[in-house]
Amino acid sequence: MSDAAVTMDFHPQPTPGTARPWAFPAPERGTLDNGLTVLRCHRPGQQVVAVEISLDAPLDAEPEGLDGVATIMARALSEGTDKHSAEEFAAELERCGATLDAHADHPGVRVSLEVPVSRLHKALGLLSEALIAPAFEAGEVERLVRNRLDEIPHETANPGRRAAKQLSKELFPASLRVSRPRQGTEETVARIDAAAVRAFYEAHVRPATATAVIVGDLTGIDLDAVLGDTLGAWTGDKAEPRPVPTITADDTGRVVIVDRPGAVQTQLLIGRVGGDRHDRVWPAQVLGTYCLGGTLTSRLDRVLREEKGYTYGVRAFGQVLRSAPDGSGASMLAISGSVDTPNTGPALEDLWKVLRTLAAEGLTDAERDVAVQNLVGVAPLKYETAASVAATLADQVEQHLPDDYQAQMYVRLAETGTVEATAAVVNAFPVDRLVTVLVGDASQIEEPVKALGIGEVRVVTG
Repeated sequence: MSDAAVTMDFHPQPTPGTARPWAFPAPERGTLDNGLTVLRCHRPGQQVVAVEISLDAPLDAEPEGLDGVATIMARALSEGTDKHSAEEFAAELERCGATLDAHADHPGVRVSLEVPVSRLHKALGLLSEALIAPAFEAGEVERLVRNRLDEIPHETANPGRRAAKQLSKELFPASLRVSRPRQGTEETVARIDAAAVRAFYEAHVRPATATAVIVGDLTGIDLDAVLGDTLGAWTGDKAEPRPVPTITADDTGRVVIVDRPGAVQTQLLIGRVGGDRHDRVWPAQVLGTYCLGGTLTSRLDRVLREEKGYTYGVRAFGQVLRSAPDGSGASMLAISGSVDTPNTGPALEDLWKVLRTLAAEGLTDAERDVAVQNLVGVAPLKYETAASVAATLADQVEQHLPDDYQAQMYVRLAETGTVEATAAVVNAFPVDRLVTVLVGDASQIEEPVKALGIGEVRVVTG
C-alpha cells in the first residue's frame, strides 16, 4: 500500500439563490361567440395542458326520485358520440395521450382533460364531441347504472363514507338535495335510463352557462383558432344560471351511533355547517382550523395521536358544499378520524377538552406561524402542475369567486393574526353545537359516550 499522501480538492458549498416572489397565476378571461366563458392561463414549461369544463348542472337540479342522474350523465359523456362508439372514442383519446374524466358534485358537473400540448387541438375536438353530441346509447347507460349500483354496497361498508352519509342526513332537512348521497341511492339510481340522462343533459348542458379553463404552455398555439374549431362549435340557448337554494341546517349538539357489531375501531365524524368562501372570516377560519387539525403537529394530533396513542391521525377541515355571493351558500366544518373501540369514550373526552382549552386559552403565536408557513410557503409547489392550477380556477368559477381570489387568499392568510385565527376556529367548532357521528360497535361505545354529556345519544343500524 502506498505511503503517498492523499489530497482532496474541496469545492465551494452551493448557496441558495435569491427567492423570487410568487403569486397564484392570474388567468385571462374571455367569451366565445356561443357564450362559453374561457379562462386561459399561460404556464411556460407546462407541456401537459389541463382543461376543466364547468357545467351548470348542480345536483339540486336532478329530477325528484332520480338522484344520481348527474353522475351517470357525467360518466356517459365519454361513452361514445355521434361520430365514435365508446370503444372508438377511448382509442382516439389514447392516441392523443390524453385522459378525460368527469364527475358530478353539488355545484355542478366537471369535465377534466389532460393532454400533451402538441395534441391539444385533436383532444379538444374529442372533448367538444362529448359535450355537443354524446350518444347516451341505452346499453352503455345501463352498464353505467349497474356499475354504480355495484359501488353503493362497497361505499356503505366503508366506515368513513357511511359516517359522511349519516352526517349529511342529520344536518340537513330531507327536502334539500345536500342531505342525500351525491351519487344517489340504490333506489334512485335503479330508475335511471338513457332517456332520463338525455333529458338532464338537454335541460342543463349548454355553452352559455359553462366555463372552460385552459392551463399550460401555450407558446406558439393560436388558442383562439383552436377554440373556434372545437368548443366554439358548441351551440345552445341562452338560459340563465339556476338560483342557488338556501341551505338550512340543524347543528343541535347530539351523537348518532351507526351500529357495526364487532367493529374493532370507531370512525369519528364531528361536524356542523358554516359559511362559504364569500364569508370574510374564511381565511382566518382556514388558518385556525389548520392549527386545530390540519397536520401532524396540530393540537388534535398532538393530544390524540402523540400523547394518548388513540389514533393514527385526526383532521379538521372545511369543505364548501354550495357557494353564493349573497351568503346563501354553505360549507361543512368537520373533524374526522378513527380510534380503537375501547378508547372511543376517552378519545372523545380528550377531543372536547382540546376544543374547550382552545376557547379558553387561544392559539399560540408559534402555532399560527407554523400554519402560515405550511399553507403559504408550500403554495408554489402545490401549484407546480397545470392540472392543480386549472382545478383551483374551476373551483373559483363554480363558487362564484373573482379570478384573483386564490392570490388574495394567500395574502390574507399571511396577514391574519393569532387572535383573529383563534376567534374564527372557536366559532367554527363550538362545543355545544356539534353533531357527532360514530360508526362502531354500539354495545361497546354507547354507555361511555353517554357519560360524556356531549348531547343526546341515538343508535341507528349500520
